[in-house]
Amino acid sequence: MKTPPRQPRPAARRRPAKLWQLRLYVMDQTPKSVMALANLKQVCETHLKGRYRITVIDLAKQPQLARGDQILAIPTVVRKLPSPVRTIIGNLSDTELLLVGLDLRLAV
Repeated sequence: MKTPPRQPRPAARRRPAKLWQLRLYVMDQTPKSVMALANLKQVCETHLKGRYRITVIDLAKQPQLARGDQILAIPTVVRKLPSPVRTIIGNLSDTELLLVGLDLRLAV
């Protein structure tokens, strides 16, 4: 008895694209902090559109959260997912350095 050919899986059942989880540690609304968030959003929209989540953590309001990701300087972005965890310090204005630091070239 012959088995029927396999039907392709419907789009709704395909595995969703990997969600990138990023944490941006800042201190208040300093120019460096604002610039870091804008730069990070721009890179994410270009390379990860619809596949990322940025959580902004203001250490002026929640200083205890710095310990969990061992934050020593700000602004700092921490890529929590996908593994491994990656950390980049600065205003993130060097796009090439940010792409390499986050390993985004592998995700594109």
